[in-house]
Amino acid sequence: MEEYKKRIIKTIQYIDHHLDTRLSLEKIAEIGAYSPFHFHRIFKMITGETLQSYIIRKKIEKSAFYLAVKKTIGIKEIYLELGFSDHSAFNKTFKKYYGISPSEFRRSAPGSFHRILAVESKNGQVSTVFDQYICNVENLLNWTKMNLKIKVADLQEMNLASVMSLGTANVESSYGILIEWAKKKHLFPKDHVKMISVYHDSFKVTPPAKVRIHACMLLDKKLEAQEGEIFPETIDAGKCVVGSGEVTLNDFEQCWVSLFLWMNENSYTMRKAFPFEIYHSNFKEHPEGKMWVDFCIPIH
Repeated sequence: MEEYKKRIIKTIQYIDHHLDTRLSLEKIAEIGAYSPFHFHRIFKMITGETLQSYIIRKKIEKSAFYLAVKKTIGIKEIYLELGFSDHSAFNKTFKKYYGISPSEFRRSAPGSFHRILAVESKNGQVSTVFDQYICNVENLLNWTKMNLKIKVADLQEMNLASVMSLGTANVESSYGILIEWAKKKHLFPKDHVKMISVYHDSFKVTPPAKVRIHACMLLDKKLEAQEGEIFPETIDAGKCVVGSGEVTLNDFEQCWVSLFLWMNENSYTMRKAFPFEIYHSNFKEHPEGKMWVDFCIPIH
């Protein structure tokens, strides 16, 4: 199973970087060093989805995020970037997933304080529900002032050893795999070791059970090659909005919402890079379950 996961990780990374191209079964199977027949079966066994379902879901979720958050980008620009040949094909696929057209979705999307859900009604029809994260903006801003110190900082390049987690329920076990690997390499435990979570999907548009989170460890030098489920990952140097504070796991959602609010109100835009968390302490070692965390959004 470990070897299967290692090769599926390569294919998922390839898919994510090529959503704007034609992704054929044959090409992706080749990336994972499988025959097309065996790859299709193994991909579904590990991810719980067929390859085609996974690709379509990734394209549509990404388009939904752009429609809701980046309202200055034209719909045509969005669907062409994601590899849809024309408006009709994009419109039909989007409506099948969210129950309404992309233009209706954009008009009804309330912005950065809501989670976007696709819900099937009793008659089998799909409808879109915007589930509110935080009701009162003023209360959120007051909470932020008390709990987070927000700044814009230029962060250096970070070389990571990473383990992919499919779904929030599997993050802890992914860190377990990473720590066991690090112990064998004599990289853990050490005082300066930092753990980092990189979010490759947004909770705004992706169900928690399907969100991809990379459990990572910051390394002094780059990992040259994949070792089992451990693979190299790099966070590029650049400007970030950084919110720092001592919080509990239950506070994480508020931290992220408030950080994106601060980013928007200060006229920053997100780079094509993934948000991440840097942990400076372990909540399991604190009597109140708190930990020091940097919440980071890469920006222009």
